Amino acid sequence: MSVKMQRRTFIKASTVAGGGLMLGFNWLAGCRPASDAALVMPESWTNINAFLKIGENGVVTIFSPNPEIGQNVKTSMPMIVAEELDVDWAQVVVEQAPLDTDNYTRQLAGGSQSIRRGWESLRMAGATARRMLLEAAAGQLEVDVDELTTDRGTITHAASRRSLGYGDVATAAASMAVPETVELKDVSDFRIIGTGRRNVDGKSIVTGQPLFGLDVVREGMLIAMIIHPPAFGMRLKSFDAADALAAPGIVDVFSVDAAPPQDSRSWSDVNAFPELVAVVGRSTWEVMKAKKLVDVTWEKVSASESSGEHEADLEELLRSGSARRARQDGDPDRAFRTAATVVERTYSAPFLAHNTLEPMNFFADVRDGQATLIGPIQTPEYLRRSVAGILGLPENKVTVEMTRMGGGFGRRLYGNFGVEAAVISQKVGAPVKLVYSREDDMTQGTYRPSYKVTLRAALDDNNTLTGFHVRGAGIRESPVFANRFPAGAVDNYLAETLSLDSNVSTGAWRAPRSNFMAFAEQAFLDEVAEVAGKDPIEFRLDLFARADVDPVGKDGKEGNDYDPDRYAGVLRLVRERSGWTGRRQGNLYRGVSAYYCHNSYVAQVVDVSFVDDQPKIEKVWCAVDCGIVVNTDGARNQAEGGIVDGIGHAMFSSLTLRDGVPEQRNFDRYRLIRNPEAPKEIEVFFVENGIDPTGLGEPTLPPIAAAVANAIAAGSQRLYRQPFAPELAALEVRASDG
Repeated sequence: MSVKMQRRTFIKASTVAGGGLMLGFNWLAGCRPASDAALVMPESWTNINAFLKIGENGVVTIFSPNPEIGQNVKTSMPMIVAEELDVDWAQVVVEQAPLDTDNYTRQLAGGSQSIRRGWESLRMAGATARRMLLEAAAGQLEVDVDELTTDRGTITHAASRRSLGYGDVATAAASMAVPETVELKDVSDFRIIGTGRRNVDGKSIVTGQPLFGLDVVREGMLIAMIIHPPAFGMRLKSFDAADALAAPGIVDVFSVDAAPPQDSRSWSDVNAFPELVAVVGRSTWEVMKAKKLVDVTWEKVSASESSGEHEADLEELLRSGSARRARQDGDPDRAFRTAATVVERTYSAPFLAHNTLEPMNFFADVRDGQATLIGPIQTPEYLRRSVAGILGLPENKVTVEMTRMGGGFGRRLYGNFGVEAAVISQKVGAPVKLVYSREDDMTQGTYRPSYKVTLRAALDDNNTLTGFHVRGAGIRESPVFANRFPAGAVDNYLAETLSLDSNVSTGAWRAPRSNFMAFAEQAFLDEVAEVAGKDPIEFRLDLFARADVDPVGKDGKEGNDYDPDRYAGVLRLVRERSGWTGRRQGNLYRGVSAYYCHNSYVAQVVDVSFVDDQPKIEKVWCAVDCGIVVNTDGARNQAEGGIVDGIGHAMFSSLTLRDGVPEQRNFDRYRLIRNPEAPKEIEVFFVENGIDPTGLGEPTLPPIAAAVANAIAAGSQRLYRQPFAPELAALEVRASDG
């Protein structure tokens, strides 16, 4: 494949001090030349971004621009470059780049988009470097460039049996003009992409090397912690810090307002409690003890802003609220009036905390008219904008360096903790590392919203689905995706959305909205199939066939978010691989689910046994269509992690409020999955279709809750509320009837 490059927006070469090729390229949006200043090598590599370096010994350094949150892009993105560069992976060194919007775009970890959005640009960057190396070698060997081949970092002229390493021609390649077109490999020729490669940080992680934000230590650094209101709907009135200031190691106690000004505020500036008390000292332990000595007085805000009983409010809104009709096909009202059978069910889910293994933290050094920030953040560009605004600095005086994150799941999209660190550092005039306790984080908000949705299905005398109605409400947002399945597959279809305002801050949680809607949609369709007397897989496949051959809606297939053929493909694949013959197989009960999100398709089958009337998840089969898989090891890990995460939260997790006070403050009351509760076995398989990669960090989580619920229903009863655990205690397994 030849890809035409925009020369004004692609790469520019320069000579590395001491020899070697350096290529600066924009990873995600076509490439553009770096400025002249960027081509001057700095004293330290710390300030270098968006470069591929080739040393004289042939070792290649690739800077990975996107935040590493555990999704393994720090390994997979450089693999794409290395593939097209045709270098030996063993000769590649990977480093994390800092924020640099002059050379990179979308330095963001979210939406499972890193590989999808970077695919073409990363390939072009590697292929362009390879072409320039070939041209340099052709000049040195005095042969035509088309007579040369590359293999794992070696350039060979077969006719004369001469070879050169990349390092031998790197300096000369730096002076070559950027080619107009580059030759990209055919998918069948990949040798790095599509293989399993170990995490480039793996050894450092298991040997305890400093990679994470909590590991950051700088000379003169102080430790800061915050005190925020105990309940949503409250704010700081006053405080007395005399006892805390007298405690050992305490430097200062003061109040801060960490809300950026409106003109520099971004969607990522979600913070229920911007007015805080900051305690600053010499060590984490000393600061934690001093926090308890601060006497703080809080006051309630207006009653209209106080937190209420959200589940009851959502129930009332769902029942009688004025909804927005997001999509309507046909005449759904008539379909339900004339239906032979109507199935109606309501599903709900609570607030969820993110509970990243590494609590929120950030280092900030704000002095001398500039700010240096280091820490775990999914949205470094937005953090920089907010910090610049609140400090009154130009953005070019704010630098953000990204550490590896000990989990994020959407929580670190919202950078209030980074802003707070910057404000505190400015106040004390010293470098500061802000550290949240687990309780600070779990009670701060930015929760997965609480949701409730009612689904209705109309069946005619032949048990054909003639009408479908989804009406969903949530805190601050509706969970409904109007154009997702079964939209386009039912003659009469209606999607309605409602939302409830609240002072409880909410935000993205792994696979936003999909993490709930997949459960509701797929559990409901399974029950409708049962009422209709149809196999749940065949029932879904019939709907996909309708959406493919004769789609409903004025825009046809284009009006739907999904490709019905790919959707049906994963369902057929999981049916085949699991040996599906029905909802019962011996002493095992089976559930199926399939869902589309983040541009990818996932289908899952779950086997459940019952021990003392309690379900035990024996095995999960998972079919994934996410296009080309870059790193098979990393992809499998992602899929397995999403499955376990989804099971745990659907079964056990909940964050509840009483008078605005979070009732779960740590893991003693917030229930997570435990090792014996994880599936005994997970089998993941990927569709090999050669399509460009799509998302994978999130898509395997949403469907698993429904697959588990459907398996439990096959042996006992239907589940409509998350978490499932409270209802599981009362389960009675159906008598065995063979």
